[in-house]
Amino acid sequence: MIKTCALVGNQNSGKTLLFNHLTGLNQKVGNWPGVTVDRKDGVIRGTDISITDLPGIYSLSPYTSEEEISRQFIVNDKPDLIINIIDSTSIERALYLTTQLIELGIPVIAVLNMQDILSKKGLAIDVKKLESILGIKCVSISALKKTGIKELINTIKNFNNTRVRENKIFNKEIESLVSEIEKEIDNDIFEKRFAAIKIFERDKRYYNKYYAEKFNEKIELIEREEKLDSEEIIAGARYDYIEKIRDVVVTKTKKNNVNLTAKADKILLNKWFAIPIFLIIMVLIYLLSVGLVGGATVNIVDILFNGGDTIEFPLPWAAYEVSLGDGITGLGPLLADSITNAGGSAWAASLVADGVVAGVGAVLNFVPQIMILFLLLSLLETSGYMGRVTFLFDRLFKKLGMSGQSLIPFIVGTGCSVPAIMGSRTIENKNEHQMTVTLTPFMPCSAKLPIISCFVGGIFGANWLVTAGMYILAIVVIVLSGFILNKFFVKNKSTSYIQELPNYHIPSASYVLQDVGSKTWAFIKRAGTIIFLCSIVVWVLLNVNYQFQYVENVDESLLADIGRSISWIFAPMLGMNFSWGASVSAIQGLVAKEQVVSSMEIITAVGEGGNVFGGNGMFSFFNGFSAMGYMIFTLFSAPCFGAIGAMKRELNNGHDFWRAILFQTGLAWLLASLVGIWGALL
Repeated sequence: MIKTCALVGNQNSGKTLLFNHLTGLNQKVGNWPGVTVDRKDGVIRGTDISITDLPGIYSLSPYTSEEEISRQFIVNDKPDLIINIIDSTSIERALYLTTQLIELGIPVIAVLNMQDILSKKGLAIDVKKLESILGIKCVSISALKKTGIKELINTIKNFNNTRVRENKIFNKEIESLVSEIEKEIDNDIFEKRFAAIKIFERDKRYYNKYYAEKFNEKIELIEREEKLDSEEIIAGARYDYIEKIRDVVVTKTKKNNVNLTAKADKILLNKWFAIPIFLIIMVLIYLLSVGLVGGATVNIVDILFNGGDTIEFPLPWAAYEVSLGDGITGLGPLLADSITNAGGSAWAASLVADGVVAGVGAVLNFVPQIMILFLLLSLLETSGYMGRVTFLFDRLFKKLGMSGQSLIPFIVGTGCSVPAIMGSRTIENKNEHQMTVTLTPFMPCSAKLPIISCFVGGIFGANWLVTAGMYILAIVVIVLSGFILNKFFVKNKSTSYIQELPNYHIPSASYVLQDVGSKTWAFIKRAGTIIFLCSIVVWVLLNVNYQFQYVENVDESLLADIGRSISWIFAPMLGMNFSWGASVSAIQGLVAKEQVVSSMEIITAVGEGGNVFGGNGMFSFFNGFSAMGYMIFTLFSAPCFGAIGAMKRELNNGHDFWRAILFQTGLAWLLASLVGIWGALL
């Protein structure tokens, strides 16, 4: 009876998408390698069979951390069944891993994915012939189209848990020596044939002094005859075997005259146009998400929370206004009136309206913008375009001591820095990994989008070019920082970056919606938990002094005293204006970047203008330069506590961790101060 399964396959073979279909979960999927960086567990729907999604690998000879994770799980945990997902369009590459899995002696089901794409290429695989040759069960599916999933689940449920037969794929001399080695292996080792082949390859995990003394002379004899080392001999024999299988099972069904991927790449990866096209695409994304569509939705949601009588639709050339007549009261004022009319105290009404609704609402205003941004980025990811973007920047990144592989965490970081930082562990080179972890938080994540939108809308007339400019500035800061780190601190020589480009795919509507929904819900949960609690704390600190006595003037509050004690730090970037409200809000960005906007909104609401931000709300305090400097500091200084924790885990070294935090914050303060001082001198 099958109880445990391991889902194993090459990178970018559709493994995680299949895992989602089998379990009903919603793990991250991307049309690029390295999306899965650690094992994920679930239960196959309609069964009690557990399944583990392992990082994508190309062989069981681990050269990377994810390959080591996969091999250790398979060899040490010994699942009852291995589900080996195969990209049907790259069967030669995929079967290399399959032949190794069969040697483990664990039952294997080969799942031939992407059959729909293979058919479009005018090719077909004879599944029955492949079963006969390999001696394992083979199932044909399309994870993208969700075809064959039910048949696969039934196959797993009814699978006969028997060991697979041993395929003799090497020549007689090698097979004879492998059999001889097997007889010397301890009986407690389950995967004897696999271990024997690894001993022949001198794999350090199996090859010890005993085997060296007993078999090294015979291995060297075969190496001299073949004029190759033992590992190359085994690899060559596998590929010879796989080519024979390909010739038997793969047939042409029709002439393939159209290769859309190749045609698209001639334009999108053009030597001269590739990077300009990428920049235009990103500018258009932010025009739609933050400007044309997103700008109007922010105003609508703000009216629902705080009330108003006019909706603004920001266009590139002007802002178009729509009057709501007598206007809408809004949730905050409505709740405040209800509490007061019911006999509640003024402070209770203020806590709800000026604290909770103003604080949480200030963040939730930007949910529509974030949904649009996530939607557009998800379409780019799943289409296969983002995987290609890594190569566009590979040459530039090499000059900074990194490779194009570092770009993947940067792109993921536009959603959230935490998974982006964790995703950097696929980078093998230690120094490249360290630099990527340090620089990834510079990308404006979804939590920073409210800061950008808030200031762009309040100071720069909702000019979407300013918003796009902040993202371009992030790239410039990453390049500048990479140069500084590589020149003075890390001093790394970049490694080669080799990756097979995936075919372009039409994004799955169901997956894209799930992806956008899960990311948006995670953002809303932060507003409903962290921002909610912080909003209450901020309101309390605004209304009491050190003796926890109620104060009517927020300038006499405990929060004001805290803000004034640190405001000198922000003096250069704010044009020498010591605003305790702006200072204390910036520091709260360590808890969650969205809290910067939430805090300023609460201070403005509770203070009713006051003297906190110059008497007429938060934006009257800032000018263009001080607003730009403040944005630069909050965007590029040390990230939120969640991302800081991820950095600490990935760097795994106190010295490297604190150097990264100080570098981020120091560079952010320097850049912000230069902008503020420049503005003051003009």
